Amino acid sequence: MNRLSRLLCVALLICGLAAPVLAQKPEDGPPIPNDPVLPVKPKKTFTNLRIRRPVTITNAGDGTNRIFFAEQQGVILAVPNDPEVEEAEVFLDIENEVRFNPKQNEEGLLGLAFHPNFKENGEFFLYYTIKKGLVSHVSRFKTLKDDPTKGDPSSEEILLTIEQPYWNHNGGSIEFGPDGYLYVGLGDGGSGNDPHGNGQNLGTWLGSILRIDVDKKDEGKNYAIPADNPFVDTEGAKPEIYAYGLRNIWRLTFDRETGACWVGDVGQGIWEEIDIITKGGNYGWNVREGLHPFSEQYAKPGAKYIDPIFEYHHNVGKSITSGYVYRGKKVPQLEGKFLYADYVAGKIWALEYDYETGKAGKNYRIEEPSNPPVVCFGETEDGEVLMSAIFGEYGSIYEFVPAE
Repeated sequence: MNRLSRLLCVALLICGLAAPVLAQKPEDGPPIPNDPVLPVKPKKTFTNLRIRRPVTITNAGDGTNRIFFAEQQGVILAVPNDPEVEEAEVFLDIENEVRFNPKQNEEGLLGLAFHPNFKENGEFFLYYTIKKGLVSHVSRFKTLKDDPTKGDPSSEEILLTIEQPYWNHNGGSIEFGPDGYLYVGLGDGGSGNDPHGNGQNLGTWLGSILRIDVDKKDEGKNYAIPADNPFVDTEGAKPEIYAYGLRNIWRLTFDRETGACWVGDVGQGIWEEIDIITKGGNYGWNVREGLHPFSEQYAKPGAKYIDPIFEYHHNVGKSITSGYVYRGKKVPQLEGKFLYADYVAGKIWALEYDYETGKAGKNYRIEEPSNPPVVCFGETEDGEVLMSAIFGEYGSIYEFVPAE
């Protein structure tokens, strides 16, 4: 697909088919920033592998140093952390259970997270769209009893069943936080403009980040609700909600040094944003898009919104792909910087942030002449960051190296 076709396609998929209720016009945007270039470059790696639509890259944290690629169609591949590896092993195959349509490409297997004690208990978790209906599952799986290097598709235990009003804005990030709880990033349910007001509605999971305890079970649930979740005592609120007011999280990650939760929230018509998530926070959608007014339809008197730490206009890019704060050793130029990209524009950046002041610093451009449509970032067990881009049916995997 050429650049123009991709842009038009993603504009429809990400922004929805309805006309946005905009408080601003795209042409009112600020000048395009002249970001300094960081002496770092992405380099293709794992070039011997053919991986279909790798939308998640992660590790098991079990000392094996394996890397896992989740194909959107429903297959998880495992490889040693060796760029020259020639063949991937199938860790789990649930493709027959997963709903994926390349023309509605915000469904499928969207999230994979390994239990912090995976080495001992063999548990891992998936977020995926089921075959029938507009429904997403968050499920627990276990490895095979006679072969702990592979997942057991028959071991599924459904934790959450999430009804989606539309096929887009499924979110799909699932990650364990430093507190040992599982965080689930959900979109607002789709279409355009958040027509049902889910982002500002604590009575629905949609448009929120959930936090659940997978090591305990409350009555009638296959999980427990942490006692300190912010809305457990709020009448009418879903007690699983940790933060809300989000449009379509892509994606959610934790800084392995500070524990901070970073989110890229895909914008509707004009602004893309980066947020650091705090417990109980309202991030404004759909009353605001980024720092800017969007609609008063679901605004509530006295509501307070948490500002994004950074935003960029659609004259720069149109669909944020959120990454990681780099804590690896191979690329000192990236240390402490937050890596992210834009799927439509094919641009890659590294953002400085000061946790003490709560302010973003310089935003560095990482040059890549092919402008890859980046769909995800991932961490290896030792903290190096990988990146994937989708070209047609298959993905390309990149590592970061110092520029020559």
